Amino acid sequence: MNLFLDAIAWILSPQNWQPGGVSPLPIQDRIFEHLLYTALAVVIAALIALPLGFYIGHTGKGRQFVIGFTGAMRALPTLGVLFFLTMVLGSVVTGSSGIFWGTIVALVILAIPSILAGAYAGLESVSRPVIDAARAVGMTEMQILTRVEIPLALPLIIGGLRAGTLQVIATAVIASYAGLGGFGRIISSGIGLNDYDRILGGAILVTVFALVVDALFALVQRFTRVPGAGTGRAGNKVRRGASRPESVVETPTHERNVTA
Repeated sequence: MNLFLDAIAWILSPQNWQPGGVSPLPIQDRIFEHLLYTALAVVIAALIALPLGFYIGHTGKGRQFVIGFTGAMRALPTLGVLFFLTMVLGSVVTGSSGIFWGTIVALVILAIPSILAGAYAGLESVSRPVIDAARAVGMTEMQILTRVEIPLALPLIIGGLRAGTLQVIATAVIASYAGLGGFGRIISSGIGLNDYDRILGGAILVTVFALVVDALFALVQRFTRVPGAGTGRAGNKVRRGASRPESVVETPTHERNVTA
């Protein structure tokens, strides 16, 4: 308990927020760096994964690819990917910029599976009769995608962004071992100095940062949820372009009675 209180005191100490403090301070610089890494990686990953997920979810093509790809990508060793790409791009692009972009590429690769799965699953969850009704009134496929499917699928799409963002926040902590900043810089410096207040203080900061970001995404998911839009397409194997199933015609009740 005393260690926890000492860590809180270290965070609240004014000298740790003042510019020109002992490396890796001030704390606000580390917050800005972590936010920069996270935002840049998630934006790039979203630009890659969302269009692909929308295409697969709308057309139904490549469904098995998404399942296999996301599973394989999530099995990648995080630390290995980070250091491999940092070393490769660091040797191609000299200086700190090579290390920076190597880390960003690694974070993008780790964020893509969650965002891709969220986009695909979101469009798959949209009720089939709603899409058929939109097509019946003359909407084009692009209009169905942008005006019907994406708005109804927003909670799951944002859920994928939420998972990918938290993955990046957690992984960016170890980016300090590749020479970058962020909250990991505080933790790694504390380990080197055997300063347990600093180590725990950095861990508390990254935890609070992740919880705040997660809460913001949760609020956005709540406000974008459409009541009654979660019926999904479970059990419906008919995709676009496929023939409709034969209808089952039931004999009217009065005819059954007459026949009997």
